[in-house]
Amino acid sequence: MIQQLLAIARFFYSGRLFDYRRLALKLSLLLAAVAVSAGVLAQTAALPQTPIHLIVPFTPGTGIDLIARTLGPRLSERLGRPVVVDNRAGASGNIGTEAVVRAAPNGATLLVTVNTLVMNASLYPQLPFDPVKDLTPVSLTSWGQLLLVANPKTGFKSATDLIKAARKAPGRINYGSPGVGTPHHLAMELFKATAGVFITHIPYRGTGPALTDLIGGQIDTMFLPIHVALPYIKAGKLVALGIGSDKRHPLLPEVPTLTEAKIGNVNVDMWYGIFAPPGTPPNLVALLNREIKEILSTDEVKKAFQTQGMDPSSSTPEEFKRLVEKDAKRWAQLIKAQKITAD
Repeated sequence: MIQQLLAIARFFYSGRLFDYRRLALKLSLLLAAVAVSAGVLAQTAALPQTPIHLIVPFTPGTGIDLIARTLGPRLSERLGRPVVVDNRAGASGNIGTEAVVRAAPNGATLLVTVNTLVMNASLYPQLPFDPVKDLTPVSLTSWGQLLLVANPKTGFKSATDLIKAARKAPGRINYGSPGVGTPHHLAMELFKATAGVFITHIPYRGTGPALTDLIGGQIDTMFLPIHVALPYIKAGKLVALGIGSDKRHPLLPEVPTLTEAKIGNVNVDMWYGIFAPPGTPPNLVALLNREIKEILSTDEVKKAFQTQGMDPSSSTPEEFKRLVEKDAKRWAQLIKAQKITAD
């Protein structure tokens, strides 16, 4: 600090050219910067010296896992703490989520998840915790879109083709999902409810087995994230029927939204975000939110997300909380209306 002040004084002092006003301005700016830095250091010091764990409640290789592994090293650099990505898959994400709910509220354990979280609140009413109420929202990280795709052997070229076939033979058409309560599952249930058709659900244990059977023709159709479906669409192994979003995606600009296809308002965009344990102090939440927001704004991270079909997006903790609560109500209504259970 003293050396910086002396350097400024030497720079501006040159006999008759000494300018007190300019010196005062420079000093005030420097002191303001020092005050901000001191505040950041003080907040960072409130974090424990142990590694920060980013809990991903699903298997490696998912979009959520990509988010954690992209943010982790950059968060480590900014906070001066090791950051470890910890995959704790199982029970539709409830195992990893509960680990964060039970963790110490000191900023050392964070949950990186997707909107499956709010779906589970209605699908698993007997959970020993509330996935929506028992977590502290930190920040939205990104949005992802789901594509309605089909095996080429079905002959479907559009979502309208699928609906016509389903109305002609209710229940004969089947669709797959990575499991009950996943966004893929509930997206199709919303599609069915909106279109007024019956399509048989075949749940799998994960996206991989469902995708294998879809390509092999054992199942007819399903919703898939863009980054998962895109290589198979380009190879001609899958046909994109529509996108469940308010707008088309730049990776597949020729694929219409389901609204454009006259199916109705089938917006099944997935949000991704970060949560802390309940009771985490507001100053730590604010610190984490600020650092995550700055990381998400970098071109490097934007590119990493966008190549996987995700659109980076940040929020304040309060904005994220409102989004989570609104989405929980929306999916709770669908789950009740369609009589969907986790069994």
